[in-house]
Amino acid sequence: MDNPVLIFGANFLGRAAKEIFEGNDNVVYGFLDDNKSLHSTEIDDVQVLGSTDDDGFLKLIGKKCEAFVAVDDNKLRKSLVKMIQEVRHMQPVNAIHKSAVIPDSTSLGHGNFIDVGVTIGAGAELGNHCLINANVHIGAEAKLGDFAQIGAGSIINPGVVIEDEAFIGSGVVVVSGITIGKGARVGAGSVVIGPVNAGETVFGNPAQKVKA
Repeated sequence: MDNPVLIFGANFLGRAAKEIFEGNDNVVYGFLDDNKSLHSTEIDDVQVLGSTDDDGFLKLIGKKCEAFVAVDDNKLRKSLVKMIQEVRHMQPVNAIHKSAVIPDSTSLGHGNFIDVGVTIGAGAELGNHCLINANVHIGAEAKLGDFAQIGAGSIINPGVVIEDEAFIGSGVVVVSGITIGKGARVGAGSVVIGPVNAGETVFGNPAQKVKA
């Protein structure tokens, strides 16, 4: 990647993305964030330039810089991704830590965050705009949909399907062949031994549905 990167989100995820890009010898052009109190300040020697809808900076995307969306709220993340796609006709780039192990047989979409120590098995498929936190293992031929989030230290075994917008907490184990439905949530430390329906929240060992 030759162009510098403009990071949307001057928060913990933005800082982590900055470290990933700079660790890969990419230049970070700056942050954009809607918190006006951060504007014109510096985070780890990189300036917060303005808001996420600042047209002056948006015009640079695709010409002089790339974009990465560093926001963990899926609703806002989707909105920013849509804006970049529609206004600049560009896809956000992937932020992949140099220590991550990703085989050539992996199918990888756009705009994914893949943190330190992540390992991915042969033939796995990752969609777009997923957040894969530190030391996650994703087994062979597992499939992750768009905007899926996997917490630090989780183990996603071979053949698992995690559908769009599902959230997996830290330290979760999902046994082989299980499907986690769209928008489902799995609490931290859970062991998932059966399918989780779309929109369900489960927790525990073994994971059980949490009643509203």
